[in-house]
Amino acid sequence: MKTSDKKSTYVIAEMAWAHDGSLDKALLILEGAKNANADAISIHVTDLNDYMVPKYGSGEGRVSAGKESEAIFNYLNNINLSQEDWIVFSKKAIELEIDLCVMPNDSSSLEFCEDSLILESYVLSAAAFSEVDFVRAVAAKQKRTFLRIGGASLAEIEDVISIFADQGNDQIVLLYGHQNYPTKVEDTQFNKLNMYKSLFGYPVGMADHLDGDSFEALALPTMAIALGADYIEKHITYDRSEKGEDFEAALGPDSFKTFVGLIRSAEQAMGSSIWSPMSSSEKKYREASRKKAVAKRNIEAGEKMTRDLVTFKRSDSGLPPGDIDLIIGRVANKPLSENDGLSTEHFI
Repeated sequence: MKTSDKKSTYVIAEMAWAHDGSLDKALLILEGAKNANADAISIHVTDLNDYMVPKYGSGEGRVSAGKESEAIFNYLNNINLSQEDWIVFSKKAIELEIDLCVMPNDSSSLEFCEDSLILESYVLSAAAFSEVDFVRAVAAKQKRTFLRIGGASLAEIEDVISIFADQGNDQIVLLYGHQNYPTKVEDTQFNKLNMYKSLFGYPVGMADHLDGDSFEALALPTMAIALGADYIEKHITYDRSEKGEDFEAALGPDSFKTFVGLIRSAEQAMGSSIWSPMSSSEKKYREASRKKAVAKRNIEAGEKMTRDLVTFKRSDSGLPPGDIDLIIGRVANKPLSENDGLSTEHFI
């Protein structure tokens, strides 16, 4: 884990299958994530023979738009990076000093990742929650694990947490969100974050899948910070115009940099919930905006000061309204003009 400010939101750039089977594109995305100041890059490592039967049906919601008519096994197999590619990728992530989060989609991939990659975290899909042996094997690796809870029931989440507890692994993050190529705004449901945090007592994060072409994809995820998210994940691709796999919810590298910048600005805007003395900025505003005591009309030298000679206006000089008793009943030591600030030095 990075040693940066613990209060900072941990931003994950999810590549998934956006590399389209090209190591060069994968490395381009990795460098884009680093340049965008993401904390981590998330990848999927898959042995298709262990993950999917060859006759598994394709269709809407299973792959990106335009790919639904292809046999999904063949399509994914053609864009699947080799283990040798992932080793190169892992070494490059270390060189760039960006954390590597890995979602192994099957048991053989899990063992490869553990033996051959240098990674910071595992990611466990909700689709795997019912695979007790696989969940136990991930938990046994004793690494921080992002549990993707979108599409999982409360009972399933509780069962997975129990398996991790049995393995002595409490390094869990509940990552909420789901991919509907892309997800609609009304299906984002940020308010569920605090519910999951309260129910299970673990850190929570938002896996955002809003349309990467929309303004909402940049702006709305920042709301998750105010609602308890310590982690935010967003898809990244090398070039949205290429419409590669998972492009619907993905941002290009430049947009991802803007996205991270908005998150950091949101963190600054949140500030602290603990009371502290007024900042210099607040004091400046207070001084500039508050009214002061000024003369309501011209006042002669030797004239006794009464309440009806005072009014309150925004002014660069004059007593605060609460201090006018310091001059009431005293005598002006010099002539004062209408709107002059009234201070104790003007009276005897």
